Amino acid sequence: MNCSYSSRLLLAVLSLGFVPAVAVAQQDVADNVAYGSTTAEFLLLGANARGTALGGSYVAMATDVGGLNANPAAVALITRPGAQFSQYDYVADTKLNWGAIAFPFGGGASTFGIQLGTFGFSEQPVYTVETPEGTGEVYDVSETFAAVTFAKNFSDRFSVGFTAKGVFDQLGQASGSAFAVDFGTHFHSAIGGKPIRFAFTLSNLGTKMSYDGDKIRTEAPRDQLPGEDPITEELQPAIYRTTGFSLPTVFRVGLAYDVVASASSRITLMGEFNQANSNKAGFGFGAELAAMQLGGSNFGLAVRGSYTATPSNTYDTDFFGVGVVKESDEKSQGMAVGGGLNYQTPTFSIGFDYAWKKLGLLGNTNFFTVSLGW
Repeated sequence: MNCSYSSRLLLAVLSLGFVPAVAVAQQDVADNVAYGSTTAEFLLLGANARGTALGGSYVAMATDVGGLNANPAAVALITRPGAQFSQYDYVADTKLNWGAIAFPFGGGASTFGIQLGTFGFSEQPVYTVETPEGTGEVYDVSETFAAVTFAKNFSDRFSVGFTAKGVFDQLGQASGSAFAVDFGTHFHSAIGGKPIRFAFTLSNLGTKMSYDGDKIRTEAPRDQLPGEDPITEELQPAIYRTTGFSLPTVFRVGLAYDVVASASSRITLMGEFNQANSNKAGFGFGAELAAMQLGGSNFGLAVRGSYTATPSNTYDTDFFGVGVVKESDEKSQGMAVGGGLNYQTPTFSIGFDYAWKKLGLLGNTNFFTVSLGW
């Protein structure tokens, strides 16, 4: 890489740091964000422990099977088939379960992958205005997505990926479905002999989700016309008119640079900017310390941490019309830490990763992932 090219790339990287500041300045002018206007929010929970520990910055580092969910372009860099299986213990006894498998082909120039994720809870009591103690009925919520991914290296520095997914909601006795796509790019090069990675992704761009089901379909009497004599009539089939909800579309730009890089270890610093269609712009930063060969063995260890700032999640004394007190520990909302241990040979690998993330008033969450390679 020549000097002028390195200078231009470094200038672009530095310019990226001004993007969050510009976005925040624009928000001060007018706040027309469509809060609470999207459905299938479980699509934003991520898919593996490594990605949760690194926050949104993971889009620049997702060169493992988890990239199928975070950045489809990054999985073009995997060198052998692999699979991941995750469980996210989320808030209020809800869980996300996710699994994926990826296969490189074409001499490593391309990658194909499939993934499946489910989220929800079961047997929750039904409460109504008329029966505040409960009706005796229960309901389940199950949200699912299934996706296929294709990624391709267009050069030794640039790759592109595309994901197509179906999203399915079963909310009690109402259900809905939608179709969405993810698109990502990944640029990988070096500055000063150390790897640098730059990525941008557009996730969950798709159709609106409308709901139908037994609780939406009902029966109703015909409205009596003015001056008409009362008549006896059968209830007529009717359906509540519902509005389609958009999916949670998110645009991310991520950057990662190895400040220390050797054959057996590295320290990577990273940052990201994000913009959702139903939230204010946010940003985050993270770090990953990885030792690939502990004591010359086949074991590797990684330690990770990140902080993600979402301006709309901060509050003072009023939160959606409810007065609250901002405790000091709530300032750590968006903090995530984690680590992983793996064993690798030329023909086989296995790894375990864990992440802990703080969600402010919602509490703390835990993510577990098992990885296989062959």
